[in-house]
Amino acid sequence: MMKLKKPKLPLILALAAASAALVPYPASAARAKPNRIAVSYVTPKDPAHQPIYDRLKEFRPLEKMKVILSPFRLPHTLLIKTEGCDGESNAWYDDGAITICYEYIDEIWRTAPAETTADGVTPLDARVAPVVDTVLHEFGHAIFDILALPVFGREEDAADQVAAYMALQLGKDESRRHIGAVAYAYMTEVKAAAPLQLKQFADEHGTPAQRFYNVLCIAYGADDKQFGDLVAKGYLPKDRSEGCEDEYRQAARAFQKLVEPHIDQRLVKKVLSRSWMPDPARRIPRQPAAGPSTQSN
Repeated sequence: MMKLKKPKLPLILALAAASAALVPYPASAARAKPNRIAVSYVTPKDPAHQPIYDRLKEFRPLEKMKVILSPFRLPHTLLIKTEGCDGESNAWYDDGAITICYEYIDEIWRTAPAETTADGVTPLDARVAPVVDTVLHEFGHAIFDILALPVFGREEDAADQVAAYMALQLGKDESRRHIGAVAYAYMTEVKAAAPLQLKQFADEHGTPAQRFYNVLCIAYGADDKQFGDLVAKGYLPKDRSEGCEDEYRQAARAFQKLVEPHIDQRLVKKVLSRSWMPDPARRIPRQPAAGPSTQSN
């Protein structure tokens, strides 16, 4: 019988090291901590965006988002920044950073109402809430990636649900103002859009009309008394409204099971004790058109 030689220790260590290198290092294995959000307003390249940059620096929305998202325990810092995107109206998460384009903010500000709407959407809320919603949406993408969270279904739909669910936790008055302004932005996009072509339904995002109804549904499902007028006024079809409580509960269960273990609950209490929506009496001057753009986020 052949006698096998005992492998030398250095060879064993080398093989072990090589095997370990083949095993991916999970993000959760790193020491996750709260307060790992950084923000930046990048100086605009296009002079037309300077007024937007100046107003953002004045209102400090990213600093507010930094505090709102501070309870999340992350293994590394997540950057949230605004910057020019060479004419593209967009927002995205990639490589540890959330980017909100000045072109996108310009588009939101130009389409906001000049006066408070009949449904109570103020000009300021119409400028602030859709941008906050976009940050929360992209933050959804970020935590799916950074925390390796499973997503069942389209990731864009899941990110929309994360954004709406989080906004609905900020208090009744503030969540009402936020949801109303986000719905206004979607409906404005619906009205301004050309008739949809078949290939547009292949996009990874839902259509603006679908996202309009989805955000109304999750809000109604969260509190059918606070948002009951959405059905009474015909904004949310009654047939759809009947399943909205289940839709909200599904989103809530997913968030509580997958996301809440990564949240510092002591910091959450501090965040929820504060008021986050801006004073509705304040105004942002209407922004002149900065040129054509295509919105996608």
